[in-house]
Order: sequence, then structure tokens, then C-alpha cells
Amino acid sequence: MNALRIVDKDLSDIKVVLNGAGAAGIAIVKLLYSYGVRNMIMCDSKGAIYEGRSYGMNDTKSYVARWTNKEKTEGKLQDVIEGADVFIGVSVANLLTEEMVKSMNDDPIIFAMANPEPEIKPDVAKAAGAKVIGTGRSDYPNQINNVLAFPGIFRGALDVEATHINEEMKQAAVEAIADLIKPDELNPDYCIPGPFDKRVAPSVARNVAKVAMESGVARIEVDPDEVYEKTLSLTDLK
Repeated sequence: MNALRIVDKDLSDIKVVLNGAGAAGIAIVKLLYSYGVRNMIMCDSKGAIYEGRSYGMNDTKSYVARWTNKEKTEGKLQDVIEGADVFIGVSVANLLTEEMVKSMNDDPIIFAMANPEPEIKPDVAKAAGAKVIGTGRSDYPNQINNVLAFPGIFRGALDVEATHINEEMKQAAVEAIADLIKPDELNPDYCIPGPFDKRVAPSVARNVAKVAMESGVARIEVDPDEVYEKTLSLTDLK
């Protein structure tokens, strides 16, 4: 969300290429779809996934293929990334090349989250024209780490005794994290708060609890602000 604000692009207009068809990749694609992103291509080690691909498929990939890559584009990552606005990597190190980044749309966004080494080094991506770059590492700007989300999601869900965690609650977590950065603070090196920012878990928990109640999966009603204060007290490590 914040990265798109920086480059002034809309979720409904972008082309996203995601490399890595494991649990993380599937979850990311589902969340993006829930936000209205329709032009997505997921790749695995054999290339682009599409409905009807006869090799390297399983039930989960077949499910994803029904609502992504509608044009059934074939080929390897280097073939499908041309013209993409966003690359998301949850795969292996050094997979994305400078030439691939150069083939993307103007002001591309690169989230290279393979650990310990990303799909492309930030300096290489930046030299190739990437506008916003995030990795899973703490020694680069925009560290993307699941610790930003899951403590607050679980805290919020538990505090309202939610029957399950639905898509609305996941979106609430996304928006809580994104909104912590004020418009005048937002820049290519700061589009996501740090994992040690004590505002993150309380803000996520409050939003998740609120939306759980609004969407009908909460067993009890609580004051979202009380959830915030309770979670904030738990983040104090002194």
C-alpha cells in the first residue's frame, strides 16, 4: 500500500509477478486478490503457473491458477516479469537480475524476501531503476518480517475470542501497519515500520479486534482501545 502511494499507482491497475509458490506465496496472492489485484502471475521453479499447465502442479497451484495469469502466459521469470509494476520474491537468493528489473514498468517495486540472501541485492535493484525496495533483512531499509503482523493478529483475535481469522482481519492488520507511517514521513527508504516499533503490535491488535467484531466472528465484545493498551503493556520489555 505505502509503496504504491510513493509511485502513485493503484492496486487495481498494477501487474504483480510473484516468485515462490509455497505457503507464503499462496497467502500473499490470496491477500492481494482480496484487495482487488487481478493482474498477477505466480512463478515456481518451472516458470509461470497457469490453468491447464500439465507439469509441476498440485491442488494448491491449480486452485491459484484459476484466478491468476488469466492470459495463461508461459515462460520463465525473465519472460513474464517484463512490464510488471511489482516483483514479490519468497523463493531463493540472486534469482532476479538487473536486466529483469530494467524490463519492468517505470518505478518498479521490488520486495525480495528470500533469507538470508534476497532474490536481488538492494543496491543492484536500485541501480537498475527500482523505486521502492524491501527485503527480509534488518541491515537494509524496509525490512519485511512477519513479526510485524502475527503478534497483533493473534492478540486481537484472542481478545475477542474470534472463531477464526478471516480475510477482513488480515486486511485490518495490513492497514494498521501501513497507516503508522504518516504521509510526510513516507519515502522510498521508509514505507514500512520497523519490527521493533512498539506501536505496531498494539495498532494491529486494535484493528483486528475491531474488524473481528464488525465481521461477526468475535464471540465477545471489547473496547478496541482497551485491546491497544493491553497489547502496548505487553510490549514493554523493561
